[in-house]
Amino acid sequence: MSKRLHNLSKFNLPTVNESLVILFILAVGLIALNLPKPAKNHIVGEQKHYTQKPSAVINKPAVTTGKPPKVNVTPSNNPVPPIVGGLAPVISTIPTQEPVVFLGIDDGANKQQFELTMMQQNNIKASLFLANIFIKDNPQFFAQFQTEGSIIENHSLNHLIPFNHLSYSEQVSEICGQADLEQQEFGVRPTLFRPPGGSYNVDTQRAAATCGMKAVVLWIAKANGGSMQYQIGKGLRPGDIVLMHFRPEFQSDLQAFINAQNAAGLHTELLENWLK
Repeated sequence: MSKRLHNLSKFNLPTVNESLVILFILAVGLIALNLPKPAKNHIVGEQKHYTQKPSAVINKPAVTTGKPPKVNVTPSNNPVPPIVGGLAPVISTIPTQEPVVFLGIDDGANKQQFELTMMQQNNIKASLFLANIFIKDNPQFFAQFQTEGSIIENHSLNHLIPFNHLSYSEQVSEICGQADLEQQEFGVRPTLFRPPGGSYNVDTQRAAATCGMKAVVLWIAKANGGSMQYQIGKGLRPGDIVLMHFRPEFQSDLQAFINAQNAAGLHTELLENWLK
C-alpha cells in the first residue's frame, strides 16, 4: 500500500481547490451546450433583419364555415327560377332583405282616371295582370299605366274559376290567347301569368311555360276592402308580392297598401326588374 502511494506521488495531482475550479468550468460548458440557439432574425425597433433572405409570403384563403358569404340581393343577381321539366316556377315572394315590396293589380274591371293619378302621385309602378273579359271594352285605358312604367301581364282570356279544373289544352288556350291579344294591343308580350283565383296545378305550370311565361305569380299579402290581409305575420316583409284589384274600392285598397309599406320601411319596385 505504501509503495502504491509512493508511486502516485510522482504525478502532479491537482489540489482540492484546483479540482473545484475544474468541475466548475466543466459545469459551465455543459450548461452552454444546452442553451437554445439564437433566432436568425433579430428585431431592432420596428424592423426585422434577416441573416438569410426570407421566403416569399403566401396569402392563404380565409377559413370558411361551409356557408356562402351573405350577399345583398339586387335585381342584377336575382334571376327568376328556371323552367324545369317544362314547368314554369311558382312564386309568391322574392328572397331578399332589401327594403322592397312588389304590387300586382288584377282583372281590369274598374277603370277610373284617379287610379292612374293616385299611382303617379305615390310613385308606384305595378304589374297589371289583365284578363280580356274585363278590359276588352277599353284596353287603351291601361296603355296609360304602361306609359307611366307599369307592365302589362297575363291573367287569362276569360277569368275562369277554378282555373285548375280546366284541361291542359283549355289552359293553353286561355294563357296563350291572352298573351297574343296583349302583344297585339300593347306592343309587348307578357312574361308572367297569374291564374284567376290563384288556383293552379301542374297543367297550369306546363301551359304557362308553353305560352312563354317565365313564372306563375301568386301573392303573400292582399289589399282588399280597404285593409291589408297577410298570409304570414302581421305586416309586409322585404320581397313580399301583394295582390290588389281594379275595383270600386281601389282608392282605399291602394291607400292601405301605401300605409303598410311605409310602416314596414319598404318601397315598391317592379317585380319584372327582379326576375331577369
